[in-house]
Amino acid sequence: MDNTEILQPFQITAFEAFNLGILVYFLGARMTARYPILQRYSIPEPVSGGMVAALIALATVSLTGREIEYDLVARDFLLVYFFTTVGLNARLSDLVKGGPILAILLVLTIAYMLVQNLVGVAGATLFGLPPQSGVLLGTASLTGGHGTAIAWGPTIETEYGISGAAELGIAAATIGLILASLLGGPIAKFLIERKGLASDPLPEGHIGTAAAPEQDDTAIAPSGEITQVTIMQSILWIHISIALGYIVFDILGANGIKLPLFVPCLLSAILLANLVPPLFSHRNLSPRGNTTNLISEFSLSVFLSMSLMSMELWALASSAALLAVTMLMQALVATLFITIVVFRAMGQDYFASVMSSGFTGFALGATPTAIANMTAVTQRYGPSPLAFIVLPLVSAFFVDIANAFIIKFFLTIW
Repeated sequence: MDNTEILQPFQITAFEAFNLGILVYFLGARMTARYPILQRYSIPEPVSGGMVAALIALATVSLTGREIEYDLVARDFLLVYFFTTVGLNARLSDLVKGGPILAILLVLTIAYMLVQNLVGVAGATLFGLPPQSGVLLGTASLTGGHGTAIAWGPTIETEYGISGAAELGIAAATIGLILASLLGGPIAKFLIERKGLASDPLPEGHIGTAAAPEQDDTAIAPSGEITQVTIMQSILWIHISIALGYIVFDILGANGIKLPLFVPCLLSAILLANLVPPLFSHRNLSPRGNTTNLISEFSLSVFLSMSLMSMELWALASSAALLAVTMLMQALVATLFITIVVFRAMGQDYFASVMSSGFTGFALGATPTAIANMTAVTQRYGPSPLAFIVLPLVSAFFVDIANAFIIKFFLTIW
């Protein structure tokens, strides 16, 4: 029999992966209910369930010799869905209020990205690798995530003769995602409980909080009740925003400006959410409400479950020592920077602690991880809606642009 045929990878279709993501979430929820330590440290359900699923996949690969390949097209669409709902829940008053904070966070992020690449270069040099490979242990894989690592890996391998650059970046991004998911909650817990911080109560539901009665859904459901009509209306608002986002995305692409699709969808949703209600106040039209929050949390939970369960842990073995040492260094530096610099710069209040958990998420993992961290924290300690507006604008928009210049700078100075 042909051994090549025997070792073909297991193929998980998009439909199967989507449903597995839901099951993985329920696994995490069951674990959170059974093991209080997960709730105590605000570990998101998709993270705990996803880690178990990834370990099961690792055991399967080890026993069978066959890798597992997931079709993640549904996951990628859930990412667009999620950021669109974030935009639909945004209020311009919050954005105006967050303007100075957004500027401060952007400066802090760029400063941290420079530090992160220096740590990556130090790790690469310590193990005898060219310094250019340090960006794959820094912002190309951590702040940038898997997509940026995949995009820059072949270029670095070709131009600087670093064999297996893409694989190194992907492995670093995988570990970073794990660290981001596990550290965000404990950091927030430490800051909140050390300072005795508490959130301000809000009159209505927001992302990351238990929904409260409100008047925003429709005249048909004035108490904020979730019905068939409100679900269909929310989905319509989401799809209109995505359609507008696609138009902007295509226009930008035609002019040489490349951004992730969810960025124009996020911005389009923000415009709709803040222009439609005052223009049609007599019709009580608004995309905000409990239904939109529900769809938002569903999209984020399944997205993160699918991201964690599909991690290729078996790809980490070839660079285990390098990755272990460098990622430990990155985790320590990130923790110190966030607790000493970010928390203080953000105001040393409850909002600052939630932002610290989010900063951990995107500095070591990805923006959805940041949102999941903040969601878990606010579910335990109380709402902080401004954090859910300010952080995605920096981590999902400005960071990708800044990272491209920073990576190029670090590749050319050595």
